[in-house]
Amino acid sequence: MKHRYLPMTTEDKKAMLGTIGVNSVDELFTDIPESVRFQGEYNIKPAKDESALLKELSRLAKKNADAKSNVSFLGAGVYDHYSPVIVDHVISRSEFYTAYTPYQPEISQGELQAIFEFQTMICELTGMDVANSSMYDGPTALAEAGMLSAGATKRKKILVSSTVHPEAKEVVKTYAKGQYIEVVEIPHNNGITDIDALKAMMDKEVAAVMIQYPNFFGRIEPLKELEEIIHADKGMFVVSSNPLALGILTPPGKFNADIVVGDAQSFGIPQGFGGPHCGYFAVTSKLMRKVPGRLVGQTVDDQGKRGFVLTLQAREQHIRRDKATSNICSNQALNALAASVAMTALGKHGVKEMAVSNLQKAAYAKSKFKEAGFKIAFDGHSFNEFVVNCKAPVSTINRELLQKGIIGGYDLGRDYDNLDNHMLVAVTELRTKEEIDEFVKEMEDYHA
Repeated sequence: MKHRYLPMTTEDKKAMLGTIGVNSVDELFTDIPESVRFQGEYNIKPAKDESALLKELSRLAKKNADAKSNVSFLGAGVYDHYSPVIVDHVISRSEFYTAYTPYQPEISQGELQAIFEFQTMICELTGMDVANSSMYDGPTALAEAGMLSAGATKRKKILVSSTVHPEAKEVVKTYAKGQYIEVVEIPHNNGITDIDALKAMMDKEVAAVMIQYPNFFGRIEPLKELEEIIHADKGMFVVSSNPLALGILTPPGKFNADIVVGDAQSFGIPQGFGGPHCGYFAVTSKLMRKVPGRLVGQTVDDQGKRGFVLTLQAREQHIRRDKATSNICSNQALNALAASVAMTALGKHGVKEMAVSNLQKAAYAKSKFKEAGFKIAFDGHSFNEFVVNCKAPVSTINRELLQKGIIGGYDLGRDYDNLDNHMLVAVTELRTKEEIDEFVKEMEDYHA
């Protein structure tokens, strides 16, 4: 037996070849001319035993600059947050870890209840009526919101604020292309959506307007003013929101948002070099039958006992294809469970305290940068991110910071032509005063 995890014997191989009527594996490829078949050995390292392989992989893993071995000020949609230890304990239980789609409610009550609790907590945070059982990630949820809006309004134009995450905008545009929906960006003014520009761009062809809250620059958008403009022309008001920030910010539902989406990565989900994460999708009650993905509902059985089931399923596997609203199907329940456990462990007061800590520490970091002579771009109300103007390329600064054990902020010049040498800095509750002070000290030579 050559391979520990592939226990196929020589007799097994003979039996399989005999069953299909050939004498050797080479016979399977007789239709391919020998002149084009690869001859010789592959240019790869020879196989190692298990112990040597583990050492090799550990050595390679140590080359990664992660937030455990470095102090991170990088956010831009994926954040270094506190995750209660209980999260990993619960999601590692086999009944959750190995579960997939809970098609059989009678044997999936635990998973269905966990998803139901996730939906409930998302509704409480967003101020919305109904939430689904999670989606792939925040950008996917935003794109699905655009498609729902276009279908519900029978309109073919979506306005997206330029302060929405650049990668999320690209996902929206990709979805829209297949549906022949026009996507137009609204310019920003001092880091928030330009109100006057939005007024000029609104018309009866606009299906939805997408706003991020807090936005990509960390600024707090004026949702009340935006909502009035959008609903005046009967467009849908779509808000992409960091759920942690909703621990202290007025929820979008209070501003009459039609759809609220976002990513629950802030609650108990590792950064994971960008995924997998957990998108959420919340709507008003009038849109509940158009929600993509899955909804878990609470009911009673024939004996009056509380139970949970999949309900109002709007995807093409469950209803007539022409009535389906989405093709979303892969189950993200494990990540939704992680978020649920984290939110439960923190509790309402804990979520608020965590959000306040983000706000205060970011404000402290911003003040220290100002003291050091830095100009803060788009200065104003923000949550846990802000933009620092530097006198050197951010990529160069970040390489030098990394040598000192610091992961610097996001290079905005990658996505915005007029923001070269601008760094988006994220400060979460995990950053200490000493770490912030050291970061600013190491940055002192770079103020513009």
